[in-house]
Amino acid sequence: MPVDDADVAFDERGLVPCVVQDWRTGEVLMLAYMNAESLSLTRRTGEAHFYSRSRGELWHKGATSGNTLAVRAIRYDCDGDALLALVEPAGPACHTGERTCFHRGTLEPQAPAEALPTLERTILERSVARPEGSYTVTLLDDPRLAGAKVQEEAEEVVRAAREESDERVAEESADVLYHLAVLMRGRGMSLADAGRVLDGRRQR
Repeated sequence: MPVDDADVAFDERGLVPCVVQDWRTGEVLMLAYMNAESLSLTRRTGEAHFYSRSRGELWHKGATSGNTLAVRAIRYDCDGDALLALVEPAGPACHTGERTCFHRGTLEPQAPAEALPTLERTILERSVARPEGSYTVTLLDDPRLAGAKVQEEAEEVVRAAREESDERVAEESADVLYHLAVLMRGRGMSLADAGRVLDGRRQR
């Protein structure tokens, strides 16, 4: 469908709220406002531009900090009076240095959708910090072991599905996902790469 920003219903101040969501993980990063000019700049440059209500001016996210937001897609809600920007962040989205502006309030337990992105960030941190005695580091250093563990855990899922409780199936499935995430990180990949392949198969 062709893009037609004429469908955007700006309010009486010429603004529209824009929810910013991580393209790869689905996590909500921030809420900001756009006007017609910032939306046009975003389209033209491929990086998020917003309108600051407090300063009364346009701002290019990350122009000073370097924490820019590469925009992969912009979606409208059903009434056209709110936008959703799907982005690839170059760093923390929040000015406090937090990954997301929504880092206060009820944080535990995490929502199920937050578990895998958090896991992958933890694996990445282990790969950089390389703490002594880390099982994750051991797997990263031995791709054959990581592959063997994926195979072993997959077999345990099948056995659990055949013989054990739903709880055990969930536990064994979690083990597969962990080991698979480590295996893919060792290749410089993430679970989102597999997700992209799945998305491409939807029409099959």
